[in-house]
Amino acid sequence: MPRRRTSSSSSSTGSTTGATGTTAAPRNRTPQPVRIRRRSFGDFVKAFFALVALAVLLVGVPGALATQIGWPLPDGVPSLDWLQQEITVHTFLNILTVIVWLAWAQFTACVLVEMKAALSGVGVPGRVPGAGPSQLLARQLVAALLLVGATAASFTPGLSQLGNSYDANQKPTVAAAQATPGLFAQQQEQASGAAAALAEQASHAAAHADAGGSTAQQGDTKYYRIQPPEGRHHDSLWEIAQRHLGDGRRYKEIFELNKDRVQPDGSKLSEASLIRPGWIMEMPGDARGGELVEMPDEAPNVSPDVQQQISDYARTGDHAQGGGGAQGGSDQGHGGATQVSVPDQQRPAHDGTGHQQATAVGAESDSSFGLPEALLTAPLLAAGLLGALGRRRRQALWQSAFGSVGGRRGMEPPTPTGDAQDVQDALLVGADPEGVRLLDRSLRGLAASLAEESRALPVVYAAWLSNGDLHLQLAQPAGKPPAPWQQGQDQTFWMLARTDAERYEDVDTAAPYPGLVSLGTMDDSRLLLNLEAVPGIVSLSGREADRAAVFASVAAELATNGWSDRMTITLVGFGEDLTPLAPNRIRHLEDVEALVETMEAETRQRRGALGAAGHDSVLTGRTGPAQHTRWAPHLVLLAAQPSAEDAVKLAELAADASRLGIGYLVGTETGDLPGAAWEMEITGQGKLLAPLLGLELDAQLLPAAQQRAVVELFVEADPERESDGPATTPPFLVDISEQGRPAVYARLVGPYEIIGLDNPDGERSALLHEALALLLLHREGVHPRVLSSALWPRGVTDDVRGALLDRLHDWLGADPDGTPRLTTDGSGRLTLAKSVVSDLDVLRSLYHEATQGRGVDSRAVRGRLLTDALVLVRGPLLADRPEGRYRWLTHEIVDAQLPLLVADTGLALCEFHMEKNRAEKAIEALQAALRTAPADERLWHELLRATHATGDPDRLTALATDLIGRSGARGLPPRTEALLDELLPAWRDAIAAVG
Repeated sequence: MPRRRTSSSSSSTGSTTGATGTTAAPRNRTPQPVRIRRRSFGDFVKAFFALVALAVLLVGVPGALATQIGWPLPDGVPSLDWLQQEITVHTFLNILTVIVWLAWAQFTACVLVEMKAALSGVGVPGRVPGAGPSQLLARQLVAALLLVGATAASFTPGLSQLGNSYDANQKPTVAAAQATPGLFAQQQEQASGAAAALAEQASHAAAHADAGGSTAQQGDTKYYRIQPPEGRHHDSLWEIAQRHLGDGRRYKEIFELNKDRVQPDGSKLSEASLIRPGWIMEMPGDARGGELVEMPDEAPNVSPDVQQQISDYARTGDHAQGGGGAQGGSDQGHGGATQVSVPDQQRPAHDGTGHQQATAVGAESDSSFGLPEALLTAPLLAAGLLGALGRRRRQALWQSAFGSVGGRRGMEPPTPTGDAQDVQDALLVGADPEGVRLLDRSLRGLAASLAEESRALPVVYAAWLSNGDLHLQLAQPAGKPPAPWQQGQDQTFWMLARTDAERYEDVDTAAPYPGLVSLGTMDDSRLLLNLEAVPGIVSLSGREADRAAVFASVAAELATNGWSDRMTITLVGFGEDLTPLAPNRIRHLEDVEALVETMEAETRQRRGALGAAGHDSVLTGRTGPAQHTRWAPHLVLLAAQPSAEDAVKLAELAADASRLGIGYLVGTETGDLPGAAWEMEITGQGKLLAPLLGLELDAQLLPAAQQRAVVELFVEADPERESDGPATTPPFLVDISEQGRPAVYARLVGPYEIIGLDNPDGERSALLHEALALLLLHREGVHPRVLSSALWPRGVTDDVRGALLDRLHDWLGADPDGTPRLTTDGSGRLTLAKSVVSDLDVLRSLYHEATQGRGVDSRAVRGRLLTDALVLVRGPLLADRPEGRYRWLTHEIVDAQLPLLVADTGLALCEFHMEKNRAEKAIEALQAALRTAPADERLWHELLRATHATGDPDRLTALATDLIGRSGARGLPPRTEALLDELLPAWRDAIAAVG
């Protein structure tokens, strides 16, 4: 059967295009003469007996049951007395009759399925559940009946295997590692070639049937040479079996014939998914098609080198004592790039300072304390969710702060409880923000380096994070990678060591591979599949709940990942509640019909845009000088299996999707999906399987319970969410009277100081101080795993963590009544006693008491409390924290809360003084607040008003000049300019005069 070719092969990287622009003919395509013969008398005999057998089984069996035994089931609804009746021979016969009826119905369904597949020409029929031997028998009878037809070979895969075991022919369907891009787009122009190939298949099948279906003798042994890639299309054993044996599921036969036989480059076929161009595969005797090569003496058009390779290969296999074999060519280009494989791990694990999540999880996996393991073992997903949640909370905080002064719900975000609290702790423990940062910088740095060399971005199918190193698996060889990247285990791998990645700086270029998403781990390596680059649909089969957990994980990571700039994620039939994770990224459609309509329009638009811009694919336009926003990825997640008609439409859309930056992940119940380039299966044990890709991953999942809890965290942090009322009460209020003097007082606002405790040992002092600071900032309690992951981001063993907690407990001591100052609550979280207080607790309590407590009714009390609060402010939070410590603060919003709290206190004290026209006192309060919150526009506005109240235009002009100097090239904010126009209309001329 002629090999299919894509229209893009001549322009893709690595294509076999010569200088003249014509495509070089692949080697080893010597056609063999087709021996056409008429149907023999034996064929008609087989067809007659098959017809008789089908008639007996389909008509005779039900007829005999109806006439001899009758209807076995009762005519009415049986009563309870029926259960107590004695089991007679008649009852037993009725039960057997029901079983026979069910078996007949199943066999009839198998015959209908096989007939439909044969007459429609789909090649591989669907599987009838539980009908193993029945369907094989039906297939053999239908094949024998239709053998005399012109297209028998196209619908009789496995005819030569009559009598073989069912397991050898009915393996679970898995996807070919590659599907020809543009298959449906090129149907019309390939129709004539397909018809000729079909006729050729039929003639070969007939010839083989006439020979009795036996394996060919040594002289008739056929060989197939693995072809070099054409564009993005690569050979796979599945496609070879599909073309030359009529059934892709027979790839195992090819694999067994050639397993562990040495190829000319010294390598061996050890996995069905890993084949290389130039290798030679011995084929089963019934193989057919023009690409096959027989023994050298019968293939005069084959080059002498290839003839010698086949002869050498024949002596290495089972035919050494009467068989044939082959040894592949020496082509070093690897055709296995599209079959995802784990990179070689010959490098030692890093012992640097970088976060190594696999070690962290492994060190504490036995002590998760009930936290969701799904998020503990998903570092990139957890980091994305945690970062997005922090941004959402800051947005809500700022939006609330700049709305009014006092009485706002956003100053103190709600404290999660229950499952939401467990999920938040799991995110804090599992997140690897450093890994996300390095991945993002590495990919952008690669794009920038290639742009400097005027080289195109290679197509990347997958990325592996292994021992801290980043391995990119390319669709095809793309030359030498730019420094500091290195060649990986072969020409389709580019590798970047973690030490080299840490030297990358931020670069101003678009994200080159925003469609990468984590699927799971294999041999301590984490796989990220580039969904937008897969040439066709990626299908996922398995139980509905397991598929939903995979889809939720993929959607959540795509919506919040840190290595993408712009992205559209379309969720179909699921995920309505996932929208709060990223309202600007996630779009939900109700059904496949709406999806098809939407994607048809977008596909046409992207094709037209690429043509108008003169680009081959989105990769050439995404990171070029223009960095077009239109090249942002669009990833479609369809959880429910589409109908047959809709599946064909999706396959047509996906045929050219990888070039357009569109990816499709589609769920299926059966594993059979038209147009699926890669097929995967999720098991009930959490394994993600793709046999032809050589993958067996520990899947990354987001089960339903954790999904709901994650969404709850985001909903609670939504700045647009309606509030039930003010909720500004701090989580912990202290007694600010003289009687409320604490036993331990920590000063966190400014340089870190502790009063009331002796300094611990020098070696452990830093860890104990950091642990206490974390506990003081979370009066609601801290999970032990959260505490240990904050202090040791790369992981720690249980005994080390336990020793630290014992020291912390001893250091804090107990109150006079004997109550320990460090305790564990009912949920296992560590909490501090009320006698351990920080200045931040006092600051919050003073402001709350002044604005919502006693200060509301007493002006004097309000002024004293606000003044005392500002006195506590000595600088930013933990101003002298050492380099490399307190990295957990990046997950907190206290750095945003503290300046806003100080600004609110300064504004309230300014208002207090301005009520009595004490402008100088108001200016003093505002300046004190500005030392901690210099970027708060509200403070500058009130400072302008207070300065204007002094009646000194020169002083106001000087302040305006200072503001302009602080604004830099951005200039003054519009609201500040408007205020200056009101207070000092001639401020521009005055500032110009000052110089």
